[in-house]
Amino acid sequence: MTESPSVHHESPIYRRIADRLRDQILSGALGDGDRLPGENALMQEHGVARATARQALAVLINEGLAVPKRGSGVYVRLFRPIRRHGSRRLSREQWARGLAIWDSDTGGRAYAVDEVSILREPASEQVARVLGAGEVWVRRRRYSVDGRPVQLAASCFPADLVEGTAIVSPDTGPGGVYARLGELGRAPVHFSEEVRARMPLPGEAESLSLPGGTPVISVTRVAFAEGGVPVEVNEMTLDAASYVLQYDFDA
Repeated sequence: MTESPSVHHESPIYRRIADRLRDQILSGALGDGDRLPGENALMQEHGVARATARQALAVLINEGLAVPKRGSGVYVRLFRPIRRHGSRRLSREQWARGLAIWDSDTGGRAYAVDEVSILREPASEQVARVLGAGEVWVRRRRYSVDGRPVQLAASCFPADLVEGTAIVSPDTGPGGVYARLGELGRAPVHFSEEVRARMPLPGEAESLSLPGGTPVISVTRVAFAEGGVPVEVNEMTLDAASYVLQYDFDA
């Protein structure tokens, strides 16, 4: 019995173009913020139709390595991930010394808090169930690192607990909200986090400037004071392409 010769299936030309561009990005030949060759340039260089050139760029956009800018072109989106260390960033030693959680996360990289809003409002059903409060003060903010939006956060506190304190001010002071809770006799002694991945809502994708197809990491953290009293529910939305989540455990 004669064995049929194997058939070599070459990848489509748009894939080969995307592979070549990806190699240039990952090797550093194309850096973060560099403009990729446009459709016309790819058509001329590779002798392909516009639809093929567009497909090649779409591969990199969907992988999160590139982002289109309307009327301008497609640009490399190569970002050194933020290492989010689950326990170290929340240690009492951190905020008791007047340091922000983000000082631990960024390791000296430039970060900013923008789009801050602070409102007193009725608690959602889930938050009310956790905090045992009908009304909450909510601190909503967006965080950017190296000029790029990476996280949205909404922290909820029992309204009666934090009314009139720096927690409801734009600048919460050294050590942030946890240091202020400590001054109220409600310093966090335990945290619980739930983590899941999902696709972003339209408003989240816009606020985080996410390319199409980029998922987010949803983290819900509850802070507990002595005696197991919950004092904060923080709902965070992270650009999944911008983070590495690290958790250490003893055996």
